[in-house]
Amino acid sequence: VPAAAAGGRALPDGQGGGIMVGYDPRPQDQGQGLSSSKAAAAGSAAGLLTRVFINPLDVLKIRFQLQVERFSLLEPRAKYLGIAQATNRIFREEGLRAFWKGHVPAQILSISYGAVQFASFEFLTKFAHNAMLYDARNPIVHFVCGGLAACTATVTLQPMDTLRTRFVAQGEPKVYRNLWHAVVTMFRREGPLSLYRGLTPSIIAVFPYAGLQFASYNIFHRISKWASISSGNVHNLVCGSCAGIISKTLTYPLDLLKKRMQVDGFQKARISFGQVQTYKGFLDCVFQVARGEGLRGFYKGLSPSMLKAAFSTGLVFFWYELFCNILNDHKQGASSGYQQQQSKDLNRKQ
Repeated sequence: VPAAAAGGRALPDGQGGGIMVGYDPRPQDQGQGLSSSKAAAAGSAAGLLTRVFINPLDVLKIRFQLQVERFSLLEPRAKYLGIAQATNRIFREEGLRAFWKGHVPAQILSISYGAVQFASFEFLTKFAHNAMLYDARNPIVHFVCGGLAACTATVTLQPMDTLRTRFVAQGEPKVYRNLWHAVVTMFRREGPLSLYRGLTPSIIAVFPYAGLQFASYNIFHRISKWASISSGNVHNLVCGSCAGIISKTLTYPLDLLKKRMQVDGFQKARISFGQVQTYKGFLDCVFQVARGEGLRGFYKGLSPSMLKAAFSTGLVFFWYELFCNILNDHKQGASSGYQQQQSKDLNRKQ
């Protein structure tokens, strides 16, 4: 949707106002908008704090995704049957620390991903508005720019995501002692490309997933403004949670396929968890899941994944908006202080 008005700079009242996600085309002298570097800083902080809270749900989700057997009491080989049973079993067999397995690579991934994604999103929405004359606050623009920003972050950080998945997936005794040992072992046994396993479904999944996140977040803000619902930090959390649930539900099968491919060649560490399979590629993975586990197989782990998506997306947008507002207030305060000092200097000269 091309921006209305000459130059396409002013936003009509009520269109996307009040949120810090994405480029704000209002004049910079009003203190609106942040640089890409500050967006990266806010995104990193949001990723770091969110990861601390949602890592246990991530462990449950990955364990469910990698289980080949059905989630049923009638399936004697199934290790996990549901969220409560899986939580209890992991705690009994592996201890409380098991829920933070892979936390170091996951934390590095979250911090870096948040920085790259939000900085790229800020840059892309600004480019769309200035170079292509599209309204930077339009949901469609947010969908495209959000998808592209996530693809950029995914390609950059796929090795860390693969390492994180393997740490969560391994049982006892551990195959990888630490992050460095995992990298060296994978290089020696499987080659450097093993760090990019699952990249194809990752890219296919992440574009619509992230695009829907950003677009839905934008739309929920517009709906709440239309309904005269007061904005604030809790409001950002709710809008983000709803956006996360919608985007995750629509793209979940691709996330499952990505996880299956990331642990391919890692069968030794998976024996204690039940049946293991090998895949020749993305299409072979799709075929084997469909043939052996049926349509429901593509949605294994959806329950903890939905919980994780609600918490993680809600918290990411919550923290991002909060830190952006803090940085923006600091920017306005510094600008106001500078203007006051200039005014005092001018009065002295007069």
